Amino acid sequence: MGEILARKGEKFWLDRTLAELSRSEWESLCDGCGRCCLVKLEEEDTGEIFFTDVGCRLLDAKTARCSDYGHRSRRVKDCIRLDPDSAGALDWLPPTCAYRLIAKGKDLPRWHPLVSGRPDSVIEAGVSVIGRVSALEDDLSIDEQIDRVVSWPGKVPKAAKQK
Repeated sequence: MGEILARKGEKFWLDRTLAELSRSEWESLCDGCGRCCLVKLEEEDTGEIFFTDVGCRLLDAKTARCSDYGHRSRRVKDCIRLDPDSAGALDWLPPTCAYRLIAKGKDLPRWHPLVSGRPDSVIEAGVSVIGRVSALEDDLSIDEQIDRVVSWPGKVPKAAKQK
């Protein structure tokens, strides 16, 4: 769906709010990077959020996709379903996240599949978690997950910034 819209040159995300998008348009905004599916840890005293390189139990680290997308909320109790209201409010969404960008009135980057017309452009830009997931959450204790805190999911990769 995303490739078809990109080929037609339709930039539907600029003409409407997130709340006005159809379900297929909403789903096509996801670039498939998998960054939101990394385990995040919250500091109890400060509320600060830390990314890890540990994937959710449903993350397929080879494809950066959810292995049970349709049932994710039933299988992972703390899985957050984005909606138009939460997209701009969730500070832990990566800075590259299309939902976050659109909620803040920004355009999609050139490497986003809807713009490039190619699903691999997110991988080429270094935005995808493919090759960067150390383990899945069920394979590590919480102490081991704490040892896996990383900063890269909260940053825009250099390759993604290049024109």
